[in-house]
Amino acid sequence: MPNPGKSVYVIQHTDGEFLGLIEDHLEGRGVAFNYIRPHANAGRLPATLDFTGGVFLLGGGPWGAAGDRDLPTLADEVLLAKECIDRSIPIVGIGLGSQILALAAGGSSVPRDLTFRIGEATRCQDTALNGFLPESFPIVVYMRDHTVLPECAEVLAMDEEDEPAVFQVGSSAFGFIGHPGVKSGMIEDLIMEFEESPSDSCDKLSELRNRQAAIEDATIGIMTGLVQAMRLMQKDC
Repeated sequence: MPNPGKSVYVIQHTDGEFLGLIEDHLEGRGVAFNYIRPHANAGRLPATLDFTGGVFLLGGGPWGAAGDRDLPTLADEVLLAKECIDRSIPIVGIGLGSQILALAAGGSSVPRDLTFRIGEATRCQDTALNGFLPESFPIVVYMRDHTVLPECAEVLAMDEEDEPAVFQVGSSAFGFIGHPGVKSGMIEDLIMEFEESPSDSCDKLSELRNRQAAIEDATIGIMTGLVQAMRLMQKDC
């Protein structure tokens, strides 16, 4: 019989942001994903879950991690991310999740206004994500504050502003400054969900719609490598 994929938990911080295009790639490989919504559970993470299969930490819209408007579950999620790093449990931080991952590994987050930015990232090394990270790919950032990497982090891709776009900590922790599976509808929902949004959101949404096909193409390689690097298709011993 074929080996079924593992099951991962996805910590969702807003109603609008979810895995997006990533869902299709996990489903196609038989990897189950279960959403956890602390913002709908009195701001608490469940205390009894086994996260050893893997974790995705999503973005937070206008929530940040640098002190001005911190995510309510920030401290608990930093501890969870640190445990994953220490125990080599696969974990992916996206947007705000990348800040949480950096904090857990000894990095930091510095204040920056809520930003909606669309650019291009370039791979730094041919072996990134088992060689499947595209040489160049779109990067879409909708995030407050700025991720400062720890010294132990390995940069896998840089953006056009010479800032890290994708990074790795240890053997199985990966941070994405932008959402690799973003859909334009997710950003639209974030804008409607919160009173605060960047002033140029309408123009950026139009640009995002025009880049959607390129994002979908890039997600193929990203998810092929990420599933391998996270060992999501391997049978537990």
